[in-house]
Amino acid sequence: MSDTLSARAASTPRTRMAALARAELTLLGRSKGTLVAALIVPVVLPVSVRSATDSMDLAGAGLSAGTVVLPAAIGFSLLFAVYSALVGVFVVRREELVLKRLRTGEPRDAEILAGSALPAVLTGLVQCVLLAVGCSVLLDVPAPAAPYLAVAGVLIGLVLCAALAAVTAGFTRTGESAQVTPMPLLVVSMIGSGVTVPLELFPDPLGSVCRLLPLSPVITLVRGGWTGDLSAYEALGALATALAWTGLAVFAVRRWFRWEPRR
Repeated sequence: MSDTLSARAASTPRTRMAALARAELTLLGRSKGTLVAALIVPVVLPVSVRSATDSMDLAGAGLSAGTVVLPAAIGFSLLFAVYSALVGVFVVRREELVLKRLRTGEPRDAEILAGSALPAVLTGLVQCVLLAVGCSVLLDVPAPAAPYLAVAGVLIGLVLCAALAAVTAGFTRTGESAQVTPMPLLVVSMIGSGVTVPLELFPDPLGSVCRLLPLSPVITLVRGGWTGDLSAYEALGALATALAWTGLAVFAVRRWFRWEPRR
């Protein structure tokens, strides 16, 4: 009896999430398709962006190949290593009744989702750091002029992409369809959020609309962190937009996330 009580006393949100994260990390290591998409794709895609910069008028926008490719690499990592990977994780665990069984135990809903997302989020964070260092060295990118903006952009992006993954999972029926349902946000973000083409090169009306997309403020903060060209007004606007999307995504998770298989 005393052992049971001490075990319960030792169980905290931190330990419960850590246990969930360890189990999820083991399962993630067994999924070769997810690993390829999360680890290889974000490394390969920036090469195509680097090739495309040769045809862009970057000097007119005050940019260089490095300040285009580096935020793009981080954006790809957020989209593939975190968002796309977690959609599959949440859907497969739901369909296998793992989430339903976890809800009958001690972990709270937020702990279950956070613990399940933690390996992908940490993978994305490490990948963002490595890609930033690699791009800085290979493309001769100077140290960030406003590192706090870049750090804020990456951290908010990690939370936002994890929350958006949970939202998308709520509308995804099967593990197979989890390979398709992330595509709209992936495509829209890569084209319209400044990942492959900087928003500075867009016509003003179109650029203003694209700046309101979920990932746009994250890329804006990361790029602005390196270039130092963001004014206080622009930085605060990007932060407010990113936090608004994050809050909206968290609300949507609480409202529409499904814990039981869709029949």
